[in-house]
Amino acid sequence: MRSLVIGVLVACSLAPVTWAAQPPETALAEAVQTPPAPLYGRAPWWMRTPIIAATGEVQTHIPANRASFSAQFSAVDSSVAVATRNVIEQVRALAQTLQAYGADKAQVETGLSITPIYQQYRDKQGQMQTNEQADRIEKYQANLSFSVQVRDISILERAYAATVSARPTSIARVSFSLEPNNGTNTELFTAAVADAARRAKLAAEATGAHLTKVMLIDPTARACDTDVLVTGAANTYADDAGGVQEVIVTAQRRSTVQGAPIAAMAPPPPSPGEEVSPSDLLPQQPPLERLERKACVIYGLE
Repeated sequence: MRSLVIGVLVACSLAPVTWAAQPPETALAEAVQTPPAPLYGRAPWWMRTPIIAATGEVQTHIPANRASFSAQFSAVDSSVAVATRNVIEQVRALAQTLQAYGADKAQVETGLSITPIYQQYRDKQGQMQTNEQADRIEKYQANLSFSVQVRDISILERAYAATVSARPTSIARVSFSLEPNNGTNTELFTAAVADAARRAKLAAEATGAHLTKVMLIDPTARACDTDVLVTGAANTYADDAGGVQEVIVTAQRRSTVQGAPIAAMAPPPPSPGEEVSPSDLLPQQPPLERLERKACVIYGLE
């Protein structure tokens, strides 16, 4: 019984010695046998079956449906409160006139700032200097910025004439922009997809192939720009079995101005009590803006 116990202890004590005595070349050989990382990624999903990727492009010209301009009003007084009241009174009637059209046709934004006017004196060289100290303020100038966004072009000339009649210190030119509605966006997208389908059919007929099912419809058209048709795209668009994992649908709009807008020339400030009618100004002609839409449609081939 005693000899058996001794034999077990000896065997246990020898096991760590055998592992520790393993030569370092053996561990190095095992590390060398580890296969290196692959140099190339997985094959793109579109190599599993023949496909054709067609880009559809459409464009149209639509008159601008938004206009905006701004004006500046100022009043000077020795009292901040009086200067502020005076400049607000200058635009009170104008604001009421524009707001009467409704928020869906005209929107008004105003901002008020106060500029101190300091005492001035001549130095020994006769140069005029300004004493910019808090106890050397003579008057205050209240400045009111008046911004108008016209959402109905039919009232643009009347809104602009009313602003000029309010005798602003300065008034800016009219700028135009286009905000297409949902119907226009949907119509252009549908036309872009139809154009892509037409091009795919013509290309298949030219090569003697036949279109099968639709593999992908991309409203952004990025798929046809090799954004999807690349090796790494299988990680986000399809799994190893060819099933779709994630589909992200977005849209893009690109618009450019066709021709420069015709801005009304601001006449000199009218005398008190004089009204400016729209016929006194140059007519406002909204420019044409170009809208483009693209879509990518991928078909299978046989």
